[in-house]
Amino acid sequence: MGERRLLSCLIFLVLNIVCEGKGMHRNAYATMMYMGTPRDYEFYIATRVMLRSLVKLKANADLVVIASMDVPDQWVQAFEQEDGAQVMRVENLKNPYRSQARFKLTLNKLYAWKLVEYDRVVMLDADNLFLGNTDELFQCGQFCAVFINPCIFHTGLFVLQPSKAVFDDMIHELEIGRSNPDGADQGFIGSYFPDLLDQPMFHPPSNGTKLDGNYRLPLGYQMDASYYYLRLRWSVPCGPNSVITFPGAPWLKPWYWWSWPVLPLGIQWHEQRRQTLGYNAEMPLVLIEAVFYLGIMAVARLARPNLSKLCYRREEKSIFFIQSGFKLIAIWSVLSAYIAPFFLIPHTVHPLIGWSLYLLGALSLSSIAISTFLLPILPVLTPSLGIFGALLVMACPWYSNGVIRALATFAYAFCCSPVLWMAFAKIMSCLQVSHEREAFLPRLSEISLPSGFNKLY
Repeated sequence: MGERRLLSCLIFLVLNIVCEGKGMHRNAYATMMYMGTPRDYEFYIATRVMLRSLVKLKANADLVVIASMDVPDQWVQAFEQEDGAQVMRVENLKNPYRSQARFKLTLNKLYAWKLVEYDRVVMLDADNLFLGNTDELFQCGQFCAVFINPCIFHTGLFVLQPSKAVFDDMIHELEIGRSNPDGADQGFIGSYFPDLLDQPMFHPPSNGTKLDGNYRLPLGYQMDASYYYLRLRWSVPCGPNSVITFPGAPWLKPWYWWSWPVLPLGIQWHEQRRQTLGYNAEMPLVLIEAVFYLGIMAVARLARPNLSKLCYRREEKSIFFIQSGFKLIAIWSVLSAYIAPFFLIPHTVHPLIGWSLYLLGALSLSSIAISTFLLPILPVLTPSLGIFGALLVMACPWYSNGVIRALATFAYAFCCSPVLWMAFAKIMSCLQVSHEREAFLPRLSEISLPSGFNKLY
């Protein structure tokens, strides 16, 4: 009997090793990827960073990406071959709710209930930042989620037990038009599990067994980034403080280079990307853009006399039109120098690279306005200096809390306002003087001088 028991244990261990080598864990971390928004590539990068971070944390589970059929094949190959994930290709679920076009495809999240080959699945949004291993979540019950709102749980991270019956029932509820306050997965799943607030708090059993029933997850499993900004530190008393989530405005997600130092936690996401995925995809574009900006500055410097002649060429019939529209064109050229780089820089580069490239781009494009309109250099570059100073103020690591940081930023903006106004007045004054000089001096050259008049006097 002892030999048989030993043999069965060895067979069980071998099967476990083989299954794990083939990616056949009993549990899974899952996320979804769909197309159809202006930010598809950014969410693709965010998903890959999250998958890599789970691998780095040695998650004892499969990684699954629920990808719609229109996700590019090269992205699917990257998920599978480079990130070690399994991809489940699905058709987009028809969203009968039209109130939120932005979230019309998020109901694809319901496909997580079709992953019946797993005992438990932790379903994730791409904007989660993992600080530690969370495999104990697989001990939770049939449905578990975090209440980052006092009365509404958040579907950016939840635990579920896959079930074909539950999935079919959810699809039926979609077809008959179950109440959905936001037209997205958040409202639908919230209405499907309406009594979760009354359920007990999840505490993982020490013996590793799985619980039955529904549970509330402690806030530490999905800490809202907004809690951090008040004190500039975490003060979540319940849970392991393992996961940060970034709900809110889509243009302030942590992977955008401009989100830091506006939102300080963005640098933690980029540090995780640096350690896992890296920035090789964006660096060629960054180098090309940097060379482009340097080339613009060189050309603007060399061509300055010709540019100014084109700008200030006087024609009697159109002098009124030029004078009336000249200032507007000059001001818009300066504004464009500070706006255009935002749309040219790759959105997901590291913030230090992004802001450096932005300031270089603003300097480069401003040089065109300086050379063309013969503007004074310092007033035109004053906004760049102001932006650089604002970044230093916001990035200062010695604030005791978020309130002082906000007050310091407002104080800096208040002190900079008069300087910016004086720079603007200086630019307008310079444009006015240039008009008067170019309109008056040509007429002096047309005056016939008396014969014998010495031009030196």
